[in-house]
Amino acid sequence: MERTTYAGLVNESYLDQTVTLTGWVQKRRNFGELVFIDLRDREGIVQLTFNAKHPQALAIAQEARSEYVLAVTGKVVRRADDQINTKLASGQIEIEVQEAEILASSKTPPFYIEDGVNANEELKLQYRYLDLRRPEMQKNLRIRSKLMASAMRFMDEHDFINIETPYLAKSTPEGARDYLVPSRVFPGSFYALPQSPQLFKQLLMGAGFDRYFQIARCFRDEDLRGDRQPEFTQLDLETSFMSAEQIQNLVSQWVKQIMKDVVDFDLDIDHIQILTWQESMDRFGTDKPDLRIAYEIKDLSSMMADVDFGVFAQTIQKGGVVKALAVPGGAEHYSRKDIDKLTKYIERFGAKGLAWLKVTDDGLNGPIAKFFNDEQAQEILTLSGAKSGDLILFGAGRQDIVAASLDYLRRQTAADLNLIATDRPWRFAWIVDWPLFEYSEDFGRWIAAHHPFTMPNEEDLHYLDEGEDPHQAHAQSYDLVLNGYELGSGSIRIHRMDIQEKMLKALGFTPEKAQEAFGFLLEGMEYGFPPMGGIALGLDRLAMLLAGQDNIREVIAFPKNSRATEPMTQAPTAVDFKQLAELGLEVEPAETPRDEK
Repeated sequence: MERTTYAGLVNESYLDQTVTLTGWVQKRRNFGELVFIDLRDREGIVQLTFNAKHPQALAIAQEARSEYVLAVTGKVVRRADDQINTKLASGQIEIEVQEAEILASSKTPPFYIEDGVNANEELKLQYRYLDLRRPEMQKNLRIRSKLMASAMRFMDEHDFINIETPYLAKSTPEGARDYLVPSRVFPGSFYALPQSPQLFKQLLMGAGFDRYFQIARCFRDEDLRGDRQPEFTQLDLETSFMSAEQIQNLVSQWVKQIMKDVVDFDLDIDHIQILTWQESMDRFGTDKPDLRIAYEIKDLSSMMADVDFGVFAQTIQKGGVVKALAVPGGAEHYSRKDIDKLTKYIERFGAKGLAWLKVTDDGLNGPIAKFFNDEQAQEILTLSGAKSGDLILFGAGRQDIVAASLDYLRRQTAADLNLIATDRPWRFAWIVDWPLFEYSEDFGRWIAAHHPFTMPNEEDLHYLDEGEDPHQAHAQSYDLVLNGYELGSGSIRIHRMDIQEKMLKALGFTPEKAQEAFGFLLEGMEYGFPPMGGIALGLDRLAMLLAGQDNIREVIAFPKNSRATEPMTQAPTAVDFKQLAELGLEVEPAETPRDEK
């Protein structure tokens, strides 16, 4: 039997037609000489009816079980009025089956093939091919597919050339750890899987390709979280002879087209906010703010040096800051016990505690209210913007610790109190004018805030000169943010050899080390590189947001778990000794079994 249409597409327009369908048994209801089966395929579900008029088909129906694969031919008929299922697109009709065939039988699945299934993630990843049958997962991957198709169509229409760059490349110090691939031909030497196509796309600009685009696979050996994977996908582009503003405008148009094609949302790019990095940090405590949340962080440092509350006064004397977050309606919602939970959580950011006040019609109430006189209390209300019924949460200490703590509290309280605006569900922002360098606690040194090839602002070039402080320089960088997530990071690149050498020196590279790591790029610059810039958007993260998910594993067909293992195939696994010998490698046994780490 040859399928004539998808099961989930059969509706009233097919009435009285004979159709042939294939799919999986979602549910079977057996009443002897009358059997109902819900047949599922990628487009949805349709009800099949088997009766004694067609005994061969009825026998098949009585044998079938959940997840059996069937092929059926039958007539599309209207359901009885009391049998209409308004939850299904096909709920007005059913198929009166005349012929049926079991194409494959199935064991009982380890979990139900339905949305909202109560099964742990590890089990679903182990049987990912079953998990992917669920309608929600089918929808998620189709959203991802539509996103990729839209992105490629836009790039083609705007004269970008789709060029693949190597997976087997040279290991270069770009921030995260590389995944290394040993070479059999050159024992002791290794390829590295690319963390990004950054160096190659700059070389393509040097080669004169002007506009490059790629849906690029990237690999980083780093600790995982909900929106990270060891292998991920970027929508990667690079251009020559365009300013940062022109690139941002182009990318805004690109995202506008994707939003329309994928979720039918008309994005007004004229209303995409542009915030400097410093402004974003001051107002939201983060460089990826969720603009759907109306309330912001306020700086109260100016008034806290002379208050009687020693924690705040001493913080200012030591060069720290005191900032506050007025949570609308939080006074009634949060008990002392609830606030203790918030306090415990922000300890991970280095916070020593969480001071708070509740605002009532009579003024301030809470454990620290007694330390402020009437004038100071009024100033707290004025500076924080708090009103009666609000909860004021304070952060006091080092700038970065306060920022991280209040950013978390802003997001968490908004989620707890349903204060995330729904009238504009997609809130984009451009974050610009980034610091050129940032201090890494992991590495114990200054590193490039984006990457070592980011062009400083013209007025900051002198900071790279001998005797100047390069850490005061800002970059021609721009990040695209959506609903509190970084979607993409881009910049104008360094195309002049003298600036690149100064940048690498500021990062601690000797001329010899710079040549060893990036010699091919530095040599290319000696042959006339054009001014260039680009961006890479995280395809997985954008697909996650458009699918309404909070974990990128939900939009990747075969992802790794939080331990960077793949439960279905058990990767990574040990390999045969002979394979190692061919590569000239010896592996010491692990002290602790992987599952116990």
